[in-house]
Amino acid sequence: MSSSATAASPRLSLAERAYEILRHRLIMLDIAPGDPINEAALSAELEVGRTPIREALKRLESDHLVVSYSRRGTFASNVDLKDLSTISEMREVLEPIAARKAARNLTPERRQEFEATIADLRALKETDEPRALMERDLEVHRLIYSSVDNPHLMETLVRLDDLATRIWCLVIPRIPDLIGHIREHIDLLEAILEGKESAVEAHAAEHVREFDKTLRAALR
Repeated sequence: MSSSATAASPRLSLAERAYEILRHRLIMLDIAPGDPINEAALSAELEVGRTPIREALKRLESDHLVVSYSRRGTFASNVDLKDLSTISEMREVLEPIAARKAARNLTPERRQEFEATIADLRALKETDEPRALMERDLEVHRLIYSSVDNPHLMETLVRLDDLATRIWCLVIPRIPDLIGHIREHIDLLEAILEGKESAVEAHAAEHVREFDKTLRAALR
């Protein structure tokens, strides 16, 4: 998901638009863990009523991105580093399934998207801002998830990836080779294009393991 996600599609309902904007801010830590969520300020900024904001916040609470307390208000959830193991455990199982399904479901239009994404990844530069690199990482994952034919799987993977991205953003300054990690997707995307399901599954699982390993090293 690119930074353009903060300008959600006008076809979305007001609540969906508020949800997409707030979700992106939360996973990219634009709203820092523990920060209060000011409904009135958001309503004014996004030019929507309080009701769509509240509906969005209910969804975000289900996503474990915000937490509400009676008489205290709503806050961005804390990033619990202990969640890394459980998140990685689930992703290592589900990411290969999603990648395999993506390889099976390629349409000519979707193939063009994968080819364009590979070209974009090859064009990344060491001078690119970490924020831009993280946006690109999100886009790659969303492309794969949107290519599966199982909405429940897609929804679960998006939620897990959102939580993983929050941890990732927290330790970005300690990552020695952020661009290298993101370029690891090239082999996975090429295997999807070639329809090599065994290779696709192996690449997807290895990417999750490397992600987990990199984060653990950064957290020491």
